[in-house]
Amino acid sequence: MAVWDPKISWCFMLLLADAVSDRVNYPGPVCAVKGSTVTIPCTFTPLKSVYEDGREVSVEILRVIWCQNHRICHGSTPSVYDSELYNNINNPRYRYLGDKKGDCSLQITDVQKRDDATLRFRMEAHTIFSPYTGPQGVKVTVTDGAQMEIRSSVNKTEMREGEAVTLNCTSGCSFHQLEVTWLRDGHALKHTGPSLYLGALTAQDSGNYTCGLKNNDRTLSKPFSLYVEAEEEEIKSVDTMLAVRLIIFTLHSVLIITVTSIIIKRTCVCKRRELKDVTVQPPDFMEEL
Repeated sequence: MAVWDPKISWCFMLLLADAVSDRVNYPGPVCAVKGSTVTIPCTFTPLKSVYEDGREVSVEILRVIWCQNHRICHGSTPSVYDSELYNNINNPRYRYLGDKKGDCSLQITDVQKRDDATLRFRMEAHTIFSPYTGPQGVKVTVTDGAQMEIRSSVNKTEMREGEAVTLNCTSGCSFHQLEVTWLRDGHALKHTGPSLYLGALTAQDSGNYTCGLKNNDRTLSKPFSLYVEAEEEEIKSVDTMLAVRLIIFTLHSVLIITVTSIIIKRTCVCKRRELKDVTVQPPDFMEEL
């Protein structure tokens, strides 16, 4: 009868663990503009369990780390985020948006040139066999930021009232959650996202639009002219008002003519009565003859 060698069993367990080992899914290379905000989407699949001393032990992730330009983010490696450190010790510009179950997304605010690096994610648990670092990492490239450009969702600059258009503030660098300053005729708008949606356009939306990175005047785009033509309803409303005025004028004229006719008629009746009274002979006229 074959005897199960513990060493073979241990090797088999290691191979099995490697086959179902932790995985970190990074996005492709990320390009960020200096001064902007960039979000790095990231997911991970931790081991559910490992074998220690011949028994299966559940794995619970206790610590998550993001570091720069290091293969395993281990030991004294400087980190940009470490869940075991207090917030005032972690780099305040690096915000962990994930959890310890499967989301490892990271956000960088006010991107600086020193953020140009390869970032890697590491997870750690209570067992010595569970730590894992995603070796591939994600490359973040930081640019100073060239002049932005406005691109419209429609291929025309003349719109009609009631239509909609989206203006996109773009550059040669792809980025996420960009904080943008939008202006119309030099006046700042409240919207700060990279896309400006203008729905149910009115004539007041006409003007020259510009956009640029917040607190970075060098990136201000060239003006994008938008003209909104008045809707036909306005012309119709003008025609309606004219018609109402004509009706009122007509009624007023009819009223004047009617009143004038009544006055003339009563005047004629009075004159006829007066004429009749003059032509009637006095009763003693024949007696005098």
